[in-house]
Amino acid sequence: MPRALLIVLDSVGCGEAPDADAYGDAGANTLGHILERQPDLRLPALQSLGLSHALELARGDAGSCRPARGAVGVLTEASPGKDTTTGHWELAGVVLAEPFATYERFPEELVTAIEAEAGVEFLGNFAASGTEIIAQLGAEHVASGRPILYTSADSVLQIAAHEDVFPLERLYALCHIARRHADRWRIGRVIARPFAGGEEGFRRTAHRHDYSFQPPRTVLNALADAGVPVRGVGKISDIFAGSGVTESHPTASNAEGLAAIARLWSAGAEGLIFANLVDFDMVFGHRRDVAGYAAAMEEFDRWLAGFLPQIGPDDLVIITADHGNDPTAPGTDHTRERVPVFVLPAEPRLLGVRETFADVAATLTAFFGLPPWPLGRPLVRFDRP
Repeated sequence: MPRALLIVLDSVGCGEAPDADAYGDAGANTLGHILERQPDLRLPALQSLGLSHALELARGDAGSCRPARGAVGVLTEASPGKDTTTGHWELAGVVLAEPFATYERFPEELVTAIEAEAGVEFLGNFAASGTEIIAQLGAEHVASGRPILYTSADSVLQIAAHEDVFPLERLYALCHIARRHADRWRIGRVIARPFAGGEEGFRRTAHRHDYSFQPPRTVLNALADAGVPVRGVGKISDIFAGSGVTESHPTASNAEGLAAIARLWSAGAEGLIFANLVDFDMVFGHRRDVAGYAAAMEEFDRWLAGFLPQIGPDDLVIITADHGNDPTAPGTDHTRERVPVFVLPAEPRLLGVRETFADVAATLTAFFGLPPWPLGRPLVRFDRP
């Protein structure tokens, strides 16, 4: 069985989408602005794959740069929204007709239903960043034992609790209850946000867990049904509510994700390895940390330089992203952007501006010899005997 690797660099957009203004994101450019603000940033491996060309395409230029190896282009999201779930689902072949719902404050009917079933009373119920909410309400939570309910600009219902006050098992059980009730309100994800610490300050721990809206049938289901193993690395299984993922390897950081990819690849894992590298978005994008984001890109680029020689002629590697999160933009929200896409091995060529992230799903079905996916077009051709 052939093997493929799909890496999602979470939030690594490369320029405003055509409809960015409708989202308040005119001029957003995650990669472009990081490179401008960090002139010493060097990404030789990504540049060899045509990173500069992707940036040119995204801003509407014809593209004068040529990749030294592989195929390069940019993907345009067809679904409304700019969240993790929407982006990943479209990469897996699902284009949403309507966006997930977002709230500044959750409806009383939803909140009281969760509270009644779980036997809790929430603090909060407003939009805030994760670090801000625990700084503001953490002490009250510790004193009262009441979990903290909050949201953000994304379609997320987040519940924060101190691990010593509200044990993880109880927090996860509460989030399961919240997920059932959130379906009716079309909320993309329920997220458990445990934290620790005391008078010296609170800090979020690595025991986050996401509970996604159940997706429709994706290319992951098509692969799994055909007997192709689908190995999720990072939060992939969470994003797809486990649907179509035959094996999950949760990680807490980019470093852990890259180590998991390397381990699976060197072991000759057949089928699809689908990995999300979360630090770009969670640790640096939302916190508007340009220097930290740049350092994370350099870390990935160094890893990629060592990985490229391990790609065989019969393999498939796709590197892309799910949305933007421009660390130079105001606020802490994602940004509506096009995303780069790199395909290896392939003859050095330009893929142009693509109309949907679903081209990735179409590429995977073509590579594994499955019936064509109904949405999208394969990024490259595969010669099959």
